[in-house]
Parts: sequence; C-alpha cells; structure tokens
Amino acid sequence: MSLEVGAIVEGKVKGITNFGAFVELPEGKTGMVHISEVAKTYVSEIREYVKENQIVKVKIISISDDGRISLSMKKAMEDDKRPKPAPAFSGRPADVDFTAKKENGLSFEDMMLKFKQSSDEKISVLKRKNNDIKRTRKGSPVK
Repeated sequence: MSLEVGAIVEGKVKGITNFGAFVELPEGKTGMVHISEVAKTYVSEIREYVKENQIVKVKIISISDDGRISLSMKKAMEDDKRPKPAPAFSGRPADVDFTAKKENGLSFEDMMLKFKQSSDEKISVLKRKNNDIKRTRKGSPVK
C-alpha cells in the first residue's frame, strides 16, 4: 500500500512533543500529527489525548517534497463519522397544516398584550423578592 494524500491509515504513536505526536506508518515511514490536528476541540495538553505506543487512525493531509508527512487525527474521525446524504426534499409534508392559527381566537396583537402583561407580573414578583433579600441583609449584623 502506497502512502498518498487523503488516505486514512493506522499507525503507532512513537513520540510526543509539546507541538504534536510522531506516528509510525506502514512501510516504516513516520509522520507527524500537529497538536491542532489531534481533536476537534482546543488541545492544550496533547498527552491527554494520545499515549506512546497507542494505535491511532490518521489521515494523510500532505507529503512535502523532502518527504515530511503531515497527519490529522480529527480529519480521520470526520471521515469515519461523515453523515450519509439526506434524501432529496420533496416538498411540504401532507399531514402538516402550515396556515396561521389563532390561539383561542386571539389576534397576534392580543397574544402580545397577554404576553407583556404576564412578563410584567413576573418581573414585579422578582423585584419584590430581590428587595426583601436586600432588606434582610441590611438588618443583620456584619460578622
């Protein structure tokens, strides 16, 4: 099997540095996974994600003219978990009514007024509770 860009292969982690991990690939070649290519999230400590002698799946992302091989663990994971394409959209479902509905015969303006009144009541209750808490704190002795 020839190593080529885009191929996903398994390799053994042979060394770990602050900036990445060196992985032994088939055919006795070695490539490097930069710390930014280890996981989909920010990686501050690479040793939390890989250990020496661990077998990892990597994607070959580039091979330079001087033979350096750049690898990515996160891109190898993306390819494994790539979702299958969704079926083509054939239009609106027949069993769903997309027409506007009025809640209990209320117009939009009436519903907004009802929402505003409810919201104002809840805010006033919260303010009263907050004032009660402030009063109890002022009345208690400081330790």
